Amino acid sequence: MVGRRGRALNDWRTTQDGIEIAVRVTPRSSRNELSPGPGHVMARLNSPPVDGAANAALIELVANHFGVAKRNVRLIAGDRARLKRLAIAGDAEALAKIADALYQAEP
Repeated sequence: MVGRRGRALNDWRTTQDGIEIAVRVTPRSSRNELSPGPGHVMARLNSPPVDGAANAALIELVANHFGVAKRNVRLIAGDRARLKRLAIAGDAEALAKIADALYQAEP
């Protein structure tokens, strides 16, 4: 996946205090769900992209999927874009297993 500035965005990567994941958001969907996509996770959200509602719903969805508190999920890029980058704080090894399973699932 390539970001707006032409830099490659990896699917996910481990960091010092957890992992970072790439997410493509589709707001105003019929349900909230995470699924694999080409080079990123697809997040379907039933929230509209107004006043940060979709970003808040995304953080809650990712926190639930990875089994961490919402305060451990932080939006680090793409605040107003469909392509976003999230940092998830926690046990990097455990989070990496969850991310790997999510990215390896069939789209």
